[in-house]
Amino acid sequence: MTFIKSILSASVMLAISAGCMAAVSPEQAKALGTSLTVVGAEVAANADGSIPAYTGGLTQAPAGFKEGETLRPNPFADEKPVLVITAKDLPQQQTFLTATTAELLKRHPNFRIDVYPTHRTAALPKPLLDNTLVNAVNAKSTEGGLSLEQVLPGVPFPIPQTGAEAMWNFLLRYQGVTFTTEYDSWNVNASGVATLATTGRAFNSFPIYEDWSKPLAADDVYFQSKIYYTGPSRRVGEGVMLKDAVNPMKVPRRAWQYLPGVRRVKLAPNLAYDTPNPGTAGSSTYDDIYVFNGALDRYDWTLVGKQEMYVPYNTYDLTYLQNPKDLTTPNFVSPDLVRWEKHRVWVVEANLKSDKRHVYQKRRFYLDEDSWNALASDEYDARGNLYRGSFAFLSQSYDKDIPDATPHMIYDLVAGSYNINGIVGPHGGIRYIDPLPKTQWSPEALAASGIR
Repeated sequence: MTFIKSILSASVMLAISAGCMAAVSPEQAKALGTSLTVVGAEVAANADGSIPAYTGGLTQAPAGFKEGETLRPNPFADEKPVLVITAKDLPQQQTFLTATTAELLKRHPNFRIDVYPTHRTAALPKPLLDNTLVNAVNAKSTEGGLSLEQVLPGVPFPIPQTGAEAMWNFLLRYQGVTFTTEYDSWNVNASGVATLATTGRAFNSFPIYEDWSKPLAADDVYFQSKIYYTGPSRRVGEGVMLKDAVNPMKVPRRAWQYLPGVRRVKLAPNLAYDTPNPGTAGSSTYDDIYVFNGALDRYDWTLVGKQEMYVPYNTYDLTYLQNPKDLTTPNFVSPDLVRWEKHRVWVVEANLKSDKRHVYQKRRFYLDEDSWNALASDEYDARGNLYRGSFAFLSQSYDKDIPDATPHMIYDLVAGSYNINGIVGPHGGIRYIDPLPKTQWSPEALAASGIR
């Protein structure tokens, strides 16, 4: 296993005030744009060349793609796997796999991992890169890593010193300013029966990226989402909206729900943490969405280091798949549609605080070094047993300089079921749009758009 330990400077690990961690020094930051990319990834290839050097990402659309299209063709469609991993290969390959991936190989003889040539396609806009260089020497994590100060829109900690800082890089990852999708969510039970859980129209907005020059304030919303459910029939007309702020200790998550039966919007503070997500038939929690979301306060976060791993990457065939039935096969998502590549990931471990409660006692997250997207996670129960595991399916929106990981899934290894969410192909793909008016992010707007 290639394992690169994070180099932690003793000086920057000292708190400069109670609960406040200093940024890295200007000398450390000089590595950005030289041996490291601006967002903190290693520029160089790995030792055997299976991970190539970073050359700027994928910014050129394949031939035939027309500006404005929302179904993005796979630029690597002609490639073949360079390695196929099955259960018999587990002893040689386990160090490159998440615990969940290894468990699936152990349980299912017909599960496999098709490993393709690695392409470091992540590309980000120049204003974000410029701000990230400033953040490297200015940004601070506060309240024990639970909040931020002196951060411009961008990656706050390109050279992270703690697990919480790495998770903030993920939470503030660039996904554009606003995008909308119509999507499906499917549940596959232990018998292999696939059921449509929800169809919805989602609007995801990242207001901090509307003004590149404005430093983030404690009460600024960095992520907001609004969903209208259009199927199945039992959920038609429902709507939910949530907002996450830069300092969740001062401004906790705000969430609202519209139910057509009562014809009003009500506050829904339970749409967070380990509240079971009903759309996944109880196979996941609300903070499992997109692998993780929400506040960091229930866990102690440890930056384990960096590791080479096989992870889903450049998954255009899955993201823009037209027929979900091809994907939702018994026991696991169809291996024919999942492209795996070897990439370097930051490994972050979360351990439940002694005075907090959560259904997961321990969690391990795998963050892409090039985009800061969470690509996978492992979740453990109170007895230390592997309970669940999730994956996100990353593909670069090459026409927009945006790494996208809208499709995501979770395996419930106890129940033997799984849920896959964000299937956008049948509904036209991913549309990047202008920010909605602020009035569209009010509870009243959620009610006005509901179907009664």
